[in-house]
Amino acid sequence: MNAKTGSGASAAPALKQTLGTIQLWGIAVGLVISGEYFGWSYGWASAGTLGFTVTALFIAAMYTAFIFSFTELTTSIPHAGGPFAYSKKAFGPLGGYFAGAATLIEFVFAPPAIALAIGAYLNVQFPSLDPKTAAVGAYVVFMALNIVGVQIAAMFELCVTLLAIFELLVFMGVVSPGFSMAHFTKGGWSGQDSFSLASIPGMFAAIPFAIWFFLAIEGVAMAAEEAKDPKRSIPIAYITGIITLVLLAIGVMVFAGGAGDWTKLANINDPLPQAMKLIVGEHSSWLHMLVWLGLFGLIASFHGIILGYSRQIFALARDGYLPGYFAKIHPRFKTPHRAILAGGVIGIAAIYSDQLITLGGQTLTANIVTMSVFGAITMYIISMLSLFRLRRSAPAMERPFRAPFYPWFPAFALVGACVCMATMIYYNALIFGIFAAFLACGYAVFLMTKNSRGTEQSAYDVA
Repeated sequence: MNAKTGSGASAAPALKQTLGTIQLWGIAVGLVISGEYFGWSYGWASAGTLGFTVTALFIAAMYTAFIFSFTELTTSIPHAGGPFAYSKKAFGPLGGYFAGAATLIEFVFAPPAIALAIGAYLNVQFPSLDPKTAAVGAYVVFMALNIVGVQIAAMFELCVTLLAIFELLVFMGVVSPGFSMAHFTKGGWSGQDSFSLASIPGMFAAIPFAIWFFLAIEGVAMAAEEAKDPKRSIPIAYITGIITLVLLAIGVMVFAGGAGDWTKLANINDPLPQAMKLIVGEHSSWLHMLVWLGLFGLIASFHGIILGYSRQIFALARDGYLPGYFAKIHPRFKTPHRAILAGGVIGIAAIYSDQLITLGGQTLTANIVTMSVFGAITMYIISMLSLFRLRRSAPAMERPFRAPFYPWFPAFALVGACVCMATMIYYNALIFGIFAAFLACGYAVFLMTKNSRGTEQSAYDVA
């Protein structure tokens, strides 16, 4: 926060400003790009390819409107807490709590799902390797890399993101000779060849997996405090990032579905290698290349989200919403090392929580994805409400980037997020109950620690 702290806050731990525009773009795309490799195909199980395409296009439109609106908040309040800081400024400590807790759930539960996918990809190459063991190994390696320093972490993120994009383009090129639109459309409406009203419930049920295509792009906000020129670089990173992701999502989904019998790709963690098998066979060198290079996409998101959750834990602890122990900065590397390790402990516990999280007939990965999405949607709703509130309560606040087509873009993002929340609760009531229980427990702690939070406020806190 540097000079942007108020009286008495000058001693608060601060993060170094080292990130440029291209690194922020790498974080924006890298945070999300694993969503192109796995997770989305679970949506085919309920909606079919065509039904899921409709769902995905709606979600893409919602995210585009959201990012254009969210960028106003990020550039106006470049704080490591991201949505937590915006909502605290708009609605006070309680608003800050709910936004911060929801964001924390999103970013803490996304990595174990990605780690399990990393394990599944490695298991293709090494059948004797337990995917969970590989997932834990991934946590150890990339927590260490994040602790070493944000500049090194961001450069690594940029490199693996570029390799991941290259690999997705290679995948599309390799399967294109065997692509058939007839494969993609067969049974494309929840198992039926033509649309009917019976297709609609499946399309709504697939919403969490369409969101997985774009989940966590907002994590760039948590690196804003470490950006050299956030007012200029963040809008560029966000806008180019969402365009990149929309194009890749459409391409991957269409080419994978047109490679053969798409029903074989639903409910699995490695749809791209399995889709390629339908074209080139099990022993092709292309397949081995995809498995190895495909790991870069998963690693990019896994590594980037570790950066995101650590900054959220750090920011919450710095403002007294979590124990101050987690707000400590490593004396040598200047990174929030305790926050990085704390999120990792929770993620590793989730990986081994089969009996707790395998609910409602869904796989462990599907339920972890759904839990993460509940956190994201809650945060999106609160963030858009914060944007409207701050436009009224703080009209003179500096806004280097203003949401285009205000109020229509943020209103569409808000309504879209509310539709997503309502349908997700209907189809995932049990997971929502666990999500609500997490929020309730956190709220109890929030009330009990009220007196321990100082009265000092940063320049970002007061509307």
